[in-house]
Amino acid sequence: MTKTIRALMGASAVVALTSGAFAETITIATVNNGDMIRMQGLTADFTAKTGHEVEWVTLEENVLRQRVTTDISTKGGQFDIMTIGMYETPIWGKNGWLVPLDDLPAEYDVDDILPAMRGGLSYDGTLYAAPFYGESSMIMYRTDLMEAAGLDMPDAPTWDFVRDAAIAMTDKDNEIYGICLRGKAGWGENMAFLTATANAFGARWFDENWTPQFDTPQWKEALTFYLDLMDQAGPPGASNNGFNENLSLFQQGKCGMWIDATVAASFVTNADESTVADKVGFALAPDTGLGKRGNWLWAWALGIPAGTQKEDAAKQFIEWATSKEYLALVAENEGWANVPPGSRTSLYENPEYAQVPFAKMTLDSINSADPLNPTVDPVPYVGVQFVAIPEFAGFATEVGQEFSAALAGQQTADEALAKAQALTADAMDAAGY
Repeated sequence: MTKTIRALMGASAVVALTSGAFAETITIATVNNGDMIRMQGLTADFTAKTGHEVEWVTLEENVLRQRVTTDISTKGGQFDIMTIGMYETPIWGKNGWLVPLDDLPAEYDVDDILPAMRGGLSYDGTLYAAPFYGESSMIMYRTDLMEAAGLDMPDAPTWDFVRDAAIAMTDKDNEIYGICLRGKAGWGENMAFLTATANAFGARWFDENWTPQFDTPQWKEALTFYLDLMDQAGPPGASNNGFNENLSLFQQGKCGMWIDATVAASFVTNADESTVADKVGFALAPDTGLGKRGNWLWAWALGIPAGTQKEDAAKQFIEWATSKEYLALVAENEGWANVPPGSRTSLYENPEYAQVPFAKMTLDSINSADPLNPTVDPVPYVGVQFVAIPEFAGFATEVGQEFSAALAGQQTADEALAKAQALTADAMDAAGY
């Protein structure tokens, strides 16, 4: 164990976590991403310190969102902790559906949470979920294929460069595709990517009067660019591919570039999991010269539904899983490159973590995302890859289905955009906007 880890793993957190009088079994709903799977493997440390046991319900991203939304809105009581994000947390906090995390102990050091994460997981100045990891999005690319194509990836590329490089790197006969991008329908799947991308093309969901904007030239340019790029340089069946599917393709060496969550960097550079671990470079998400890059801002965070009968045990788990000590525990067992990123300032001040090749690009990407000013033209909403209103999850998933169908060749870009305009307008009218 290094001196850094010894220093981080002080006794204070153990004392704080063992204050509960009775052992409980808590149920946690989480997403099937690699960092959460790793957390499950380390849960024995939490049980040893607190006596509390944990039951996990691990779900695919779209399914998780449906299950936890239904459970919390109906007061179903299935879960003591939910894995949620920056979209749900402020809305649910405002509704009184989440337990405030305003009494975490001093040793936890709430002020160490990155400001972007703390702000996005708060409502009216109160924290309602703690970030397990934070992310933006960036380009991950094969350095060997880029070199073979005779190209050098800039630190801050344009979409035109990305398109040309993707076409140059594509070798479909050998199942190498120049670019892998999300196509699976869902407000947090393909629409997270496409909304952030559209921002860079000057598009927006709504104008300042809440009128949908899918009938604008900017959206047509963004969606057409995406569909053409995927047709020329993307993998077959891309309309079924989300984060995990594209991660698997990249790890197998089948993607020249992948634009997705910064948290994926540790998985594409892990030699035990990735066949191209020593051939990966990183760059900022692309732009079109309009002043906005196509990178989002997100945290997978842990929140406690109001009404749980096991609030104390749930808070102890959140203190454990989102603490400095947990980061040190992962570093001890898996190495610093596999520590959950993007949550704490102290991680990026740690000289050992600074040596991780993607650490700076991840932080730069997080810091460059601006949820208060996400688009080229003004908008009435907050959020980079989502619109922070309760109705968004419903109609954005429907829009995602139309865009996924266009990617699958079932309709044209114009048809998909016309349907997106109509269904979004109907939803906003019904909601009273």
